[in-house]
Order: sequence, then structure tokens, then C-alpha cells
Amino acid sequence: MTGTRVLTALVLIPVVIAIVLFTPTWAVALSTAVITILALREYFVLGDAIGHRAYRLWTIFSAVLLILCQWFGAHSETTFFEHGYQGLLRNRFHQAALGSPAAVFFLFALGLTALTLFTRRPLVESLPSAGISSSSFLLVAFPLSFAVRIDGIPLDGPPLLLFALAITWAADTTAYFVGRAIGKHPLAPHISPKKTWEGSIGSMIGSLIVAYGFSYVIHIPLHHLLIMAVLGNIAGQMGDLLESAYKRSAGVKDSGALLPGHGGVLDRIDALILCIPVIWYYLVLVSPPIL
Repeated sequence: MTGTRVLTALVLIPVVIAIVLFTPTWAVALSTAVITILALREYFVLGDAIGHRAYRLWTIFSAVLLILCQWFGAHSETTFFEHGYQGLLRNRFHQAALGSPAAVFFLFALGLTALTLFTRRPLVESLPSAGISSSSFLLVAFPLSFAVRIDGIPLDGPPLLLFALAITWAADTTAYFVGRAIGKHPLAPHISPKKTWEGSIGSMIGSLIVAYGFSYVIHIPLHHLLIMAVLGNIAGQMGDLLESAYKRSAGVKDSGALLPGHGGVLDRIDALILCIPVIWYYLVLVSPPIL
């Protein structure tokens, strides 16, 4: 199992790095859309396991539209060169409607309303269907869409997106091996019995080491990178546990079987789902200076 896990990672990681560093933002948006669709399909299967059938096509359509809006929004970050990260915050209030995720949320709500009122599904399914559709949109599609916004930041966008990915990969790897080697104290036994405090601490150390390495390629002071690593790591561990709770609720071990040794796509990106938006909002709200 460990060998298969490592082999899969060795194949996927170079591909992801190449997409992030060497392709334009529209290609990152397209890749994000594909990953989001695969993750949503796995989420829908978890819902099916507990009798909650999502409005699949509408949710997927809305998720793709949200990513498209984030791509449009990424083009509004032109004030970066004049005002640094501070310009990102001010410019958010001047975006066109096409770049506003709020517009997509409203459209998604209107679509759910129409589907609830005018489809032939039994009324007893109305609330579960709306619930699983809304939770997948809010807890999977929306957070992942911020990968596009990070990549669209001029100058440091691709390295910052890779930073978010790398601290998560390091966290996952060190948590896995430290937990297997010396893990004794359960972190959240009611959700994920195999996760330990030792693995969690190892995860944090792994993220901090990677953050230090990125200080040589990202034009942000080291202490800001370390803070982002800490916050991103905590968010990532919470995302990991959250997905474990979903699987335990559905009574399954993995969300899918697409990635040998890792399970499904949702299993592989569970930590990124919360880590990526945390990095974005740190950049926007804290506005670290550019070196």
C-alpha cells in the first residue's frame, strides 16, 4: 500500500507542478474545474449512501460557472503592480458582476428552488436533495475555486499556489510516516482512529520546513510564509478530518478508487479544500509586503 501510494504521488506531483508553474491561469482554471467535477461526483456517491440524492447536473454546472467567475475575477488584480497585495482588497469591491461568486451563489439558489418546485422527485426528498447539493457546492466547489484566484495574482501567483499545494503535500506525507512510526495518542478517535497527535505535530513541522524553502522563491517576508504555513496546515488538518467524518457518516473507507493508494480524488484534496482559501484570505486581509 505504501509503495503504491508513493508511486501514484510520483506520477501526479510533477504533472500538477507543470500545470501550476508553466501554464496560464485559464489552464489552471480548467484543471480546477476537472478536479472539482470528479470530487463532486464522489461527494454525491457519499450522499447516495445515506439516501440523499443531489441535483447533480445543476450543482456541477454551478460549480463550473463559479470557477469561470473566479477566473474573470483574477483579471481584476491588475492593481497589484501599483499597490501590492493591499490593492487586492480594495479591488474586490470594484469587480464586475461576472467576477462575483455571490452572483453564482444566488443563481445556484434559484436553480435549487426551481428543481424543488418543478421536478417529479418525491417531496420527502426535497430537503435531503437540496442539503447534499448545497453542502457539496459550499464545502467542495467554493473553496477549491480560490486556486484560480491565487494563480491569477501577478508575479507571485503560481509560486503561491504551489506553496499552498506543497505545504499540504508535506503535511500529509510527514503525518503519514510519523504517525505510522511513533503515533500513539489518537487525535480524533471518533472520526479517524488512525490519526494521532504525533502525526499532527509532524505534519506541522513538514509544512514549516517547506515554507522556509519557499522563502527563496516567493517575494514575501519569511515570517508571513511561516504564518501562512501554520494557518494552512491547521485548515488542512481540519479539512482532512471533515472528509473523514463524511466517509464515516456514509459508512465507507474511501471516497473512491481513482487514485491507487490514495482512494478517490476527494481523499487526495481534502486538506487543500480549506488550505487554499485560507492562504488567499491571508494575502488579501493581512496584505504582506513584497520584498
